[in-house]
Amino acid sequence: MVKPNQEQKYSFIYPRSRYYGEFKPENLIFNANLQEFAQKVGYVANLETGGKLSPEDAYKYIQTLWKELKHSKQELRIGLKQDNS
Repeated sequence: MVKPNQEQKYSFIYPRSRYYGEFKPENLIFNANLQEFAQKVGYVANLETGGKLSPEDAYKYIQTLWKELKHSKQELRIGLKQDNS
């Protein structure tokens, strides 16, 4: 049996979708962060549903993940109107 390497394992556990939006480095980075956020929220939701995590802990963890994503958006200056004058 062939053993998958670390990259294959990572790709299986954390799949990434292709980005079709406007090409800018900050958009690509934010998209990667957004996909990671969605993946982690899914894990937290499944752990809570399975009784491995309390609803309060799940909420706190997702709240922390949201704050990290929001901070990423602010740092990348996504959505800010830029003055071209």
